[in-house]
Amino acid sequence: MANDTITWTQGGLSEVPLQRFTGRIGAIEVATVEYDGSNRLWTWWSPLSEDIWGHATEADGAKQAVEVWLREWLENFRPFFEAGR
Repeated sequence: MANDTITWTQGGLSEVPLQRFTGRIGAIEVATVEYDGSNRLWTWWSPLSEDIWGHATEADGAKQAVEVWLREWLENFRPFFEAGR
């Protein structure tokens, strides 16, 4: 994946930016990164797999962790896509 494959948009409420980002590849939502004030960490998770999540000290670190996880997770599907060739 290129560095710009995941498009991150910041959430907001009444034009006030939130500490929450949604990552999409095309129209598919692949991840959320949100600040957890009680733990003072950025938490990330993916709707693609309900048991996948993690923490980072900065938003960019959480976004990078999502990309690493997504690359590894998608590798599991390579045999399926290659079988059709």
